[in-house]
Formats: sequence, C-alpha cells, structure tokens
Amino acid sequence: MPTPVAPELDGLTPLHSGKVRDLYALPDGRLLMVASDRISAFDFVLDTTIPDKGEILTRMSLWWFEQLASLVPHHVVSTDVPDAVRGRAVVCERLAMFPVECVARGYLTGSGLLDYRATGEVCGIALPSGLDDGSRLPEPVFTPATKAALGDHDENVTYDAVVATVGESVAASLRETTLAVYARADLIARQRGIIIADTKLEFGHRPDGTIVLADEVLTPDSSRFWPAADWEPGRTQPSYDKQIVRNWLLSPASGWDRASGEAPPPLPESVVGHTRARYVEAYETLTGEAW
Repeated sequence: MPTPVAPELDGLTPLHSGKVRDLYALPDGRLLMVASDRISAFDFVLDTTIPDKGEILTRMSLWWFEQLASLVPHHVVSTDVPDAVRGRAVVCERLAMFPVECVARGYLTGSGLLDYRATGEVCGIALPSGLDDGSRLPEPVFTPATKAALGDHDENVTYDAVVATVGESVAASLRETTLAVYARADLIARQRGIIIADTKLEFGHRPDGTIVLADEVLTPDSSRFWPAADWEPGRTQPSYDKQIVRNWLLSPASGWDRASGEAPPPLPESVVGHTRARYVEAYETLTGEAW
C-alpha cells in the first residue's frame, strides 16, 4: 500500500505519515501532530476522505485528555499551531513510544470475538463459554497487540509477549493504566448513553521514565462506540465509528473482494455523509458541545 505523503508546511520537517496522522518536527524539538481527513479500513488508506474528520478527532481527543488528566499525563503541550492546520493539529512533546497497542475490551467483538470463537480465549485470557458478538465481559480485559507497519495488520498478543518486549514493571504499568483509562471513559460515556466496547491506546515515556498517554484517545477511529439503548448481544451493534465504511466495503454494492489484495473502491457520497454525521453525533453526544 502506498505510504501517505505529509503535505508541506513552511519551515517544518515531515517525520512520518500514518493512516490518518502526519507528524512534523518543530524547531524547538517538539512535534506537530496533524490529523487528516483520511480514513482507513481493512489496513488500507482509502482514496476517499471524510470532511471535517481530522478536526473532529482532534477536538474529541483534547476533550478526553482533560477528563483523564488526573489518571495519566498526556503529550499535548499546546494547540497554538500553524493556520494551515488550525483545529486539527496539536503541539506535543517528543516521547519514546512503546511498541505495543494497548487495547482494553469491555465487550466481545471484532478480532477478540474471532479469537474467542477459535480458542475460547482472547490474548491468552480464558473467557466464559456461551459469549456472543456484543456480549459484555465479566470485567474489562487488557488485550494488547503488536504495532503493525502501514498496510499490515495489528496482531493480538499475550500479556507475556508485552513483558518480553518492555519488561515486567512497564508491562504491569501499561496494563494498569489502560484499564484505568477504560474504566473512567466507560463511566463517562455510559452516563451519556454510549457504550465503549473497546479502545486502543498508545503510550510513550519521558527520559525520566514517566509513562505518558499519546497519539489520539477515545475517538471513533481508535474505539468502538455503540448506542447504549440499542445494545443487543448476538448481532452486529449499531455504531458511531467507521463500521459504516467497513459494512459498505463488505457489501455486494461495493463490488470489492477483500481477499483480492486490491485496494478498496472510492466511497459513495451517501456513505461519506453518513460516516461524517456519525462522527459528529459521537462528538456532540460525548462532549455535550455543539459541532
């Protein structure tokens, strides 16, 4: 898959472009992280963009960082950014990132459901029998994954694999912090009528070893948000995330064969509009702020 190219910004050095974000080096050593309107699905960055998506993700992350500040420090230093990316970029501190996707699951779906159906476990954690798509777990679990290169798929791994990668003390801190963040976010979202089925977090550390929450946090790109009133285990749940895009790509209407290895087709305007509307609805429902 072609690597996205970061747009040029005067005086800034592009460092990295991911599925959604572009990273630049600032003259003072800090970083500028810009959220684009790109959207990815099935490890492809689609040709179609979702209007306002980058700004929605940025504003939602900033809101969540405030809610979580007493639990864990975050990487955002300032929102004073160049005019060309205002509203969808933040200045952040440079961290040494841990090579682990820290995933918390409160409900069974997605890759966790596939693992469970195959083994009765998720990331080496045994779960009760009889669970179905959308089932609430007895308690949230830490189900880490590898950080895949662009175009590759993150792979679920066991906690022991995390210990082998970052050491026992750091692994324990990552698990504890991930579950604490999920617990607080779940409580806040539930009060607003949203279930957070699962979420993916990324952490780095400062030179003194302090663990810091980085990247984005609790957005429709990194989490599964479900309307609580519509939750019904045993089926695919209505969602506020990019499941709308995934569902269309897998439908006969798209004409795309996921097994072909070819890039997905452009999204129709109806899917773009529906996806944008759901992102906005998630933002407004969670934060109480009008878009």
